Amino acid sequence: MDVYTSIETLVSRAAALGMIEQRDIIYARNQIMSLIGLVDYPEHAEAGEKSIPDLLEDLVEYAVAEGIITSLESDKDILSSKIMDVLVPKPSSVNKEFYEKYGDSPAEATRYFYSLSRNSNYIQTKSIAKNVNYKIATGYGELDITINLSKPEKDPQQIAREREMKVVSSEYPKCLLCAENEGYAGRPGHPARSNHRVIDLELSDEPWFLQYSPYVYYNEHCIVLCGEHRDMKIDRSTFVRLLEFTGKFPHYFLGSNADLPIVGGSILSHDHYQGGNYEFAMAGADEVGSFQLSRFPDMSASMLRWPLSVIRLKSEKQEELADAAEMILEAWVQYSDTEAEIEAFTGEIRHNTITPIARMRDGLYELDLVLRNNRTSTEHPLGIFHPHADVHHIKKENIGLIEVMGLAVLPARLEKEISEIEKFLLDQPSEVKDYHMPWAIEMKEKYASELNRENAEAIIRQEIGYKFVRVLEDAGVFKQTESGLAAFRRFADFLAGLD
Repeated sequence: MDVYTSIETLVSRAAALGMIEQRDIIYARNQIMSLIGLVDYPEHAEAGEKSIPDLLEDLVEYAVAEGIITSLESDKDILSSKIMDVLVPKPSSVNKEFYEKYGDSPAEATRYFYSLSRNSNYIQTKSIAKNVNYKIATGYGELDITINLSKPEKDPQQIAREREMKVVSSEYPKCLLCAENEGYAGRPGHPARSNHRVIDLELSDEPWFLQYSPYVYYNEHCIVLCGEHRDMKIDRSTFVRLLEFTGKFPHYFLGSNADLPIVGGSILSHDHYQGGNYEFAMAGADEVGSFQLSRFPDMSASMLRWPLSVIRLKSEKQEELADAAEMILEAWVQYSDTEAEIEAFTGEIRHNTITPIARMRDGLYELDLVLRNNRTSTEHPLGIFHPHADVHHIKKENIGLIEVMGLAVLPARLEKEISEIEKFLLDQPSEVKDYHMPWAIEMKEKYASELNRENAEAIIRQEIGYKFVRVLEDAGVFKQTESGLAAFRRFADFLAGLD
């Protein structure tokens, strides 16, 4: 496929998807030609069959071959994003279309915006397809496992270039989540966002914005971000905004990472939430007990059978739920239980916080409050309620919102490492990493009578799922044991007595 066929296919595909009108085709073609250094075009160029991501790769590689750009990934991404920007409606048009559809159905509006974000290549569909995804049945329901292969590693040239630019690097946008990323061309160290669009929202009388994650982990994986660049903070206003959003988009859940290091997400410097049109295993978790909040006699409150410690509140009233959640947060911030190894403070350093998740179900608002504690110890320097050392070979990073709900996001290295473990289990020459060897030996002994070529990989994947259960159980402040549930009940009773 030559460069002209690629251009013709791309503009034809964009028109067929409704991204541009037929009247825009000549204009779009000329703009793309300019970006890749073309000044002439054949009279009868024909469209082909390639996908948009593949077409963009072809055009970018042409630009590299012709010396229009360098072969650095940042330059490729910037050009690819600029090409797609030609074909994506302006932000005002996207917002107008979104809210016209919202008038008919919130679900129709988000379907439109999600499709646009995929078709524009802002959501990296080709890269995401590389991820390994499967489900594993556990005692807590079906958990989701993802081995994340979608985010490319930087090459040494790219790293060196970013280092050289540090002295002159811009602080605009301030971070990857700022609304100022919309349409930003990008630079080394900051991704290209020319084709990025966001939807205007108002939450608690403040400007907020809706976008999708470029590397979605589940259906319609969205990010709701504050218009102001400010630190993450869990307080009553958080609960109000989460519930207000689910009232506006009842087919979506919305949750927040915790606001403390270790138990928080990867970006604590910009207030934001994550949500989407997906039901995680945690949403279907059974109750292990219920209690009555004396201050809120009409509200349902329960403890869940889940590896992390979750209180679920249900009510028809957003304000009442926000008030109850604020009461529980304030109580938890000060709560200690030495028998359960929970200490609220070390000196002036606070350890307790909450990961909240809101949704609507059966006409009621639900608010899940996941109790978190980030205290460390000599035995567990990365966190007492954090994945312990014996599961670090699978997952060492923070347990954020997505993992809390039951989706493991595991490192890309596991793909090759699983292959070596499989060889080991089948008595073939292998190079199993030292940190995996005790686990590999344990599996070999456990499945000695049934291991074969057909089931070895499936067994390893299943055991990865069981390890993820352990990861989550380590993060639970009240364990799902007799003593742990008794400690959970003590806290519930404490809450019930508050007036």
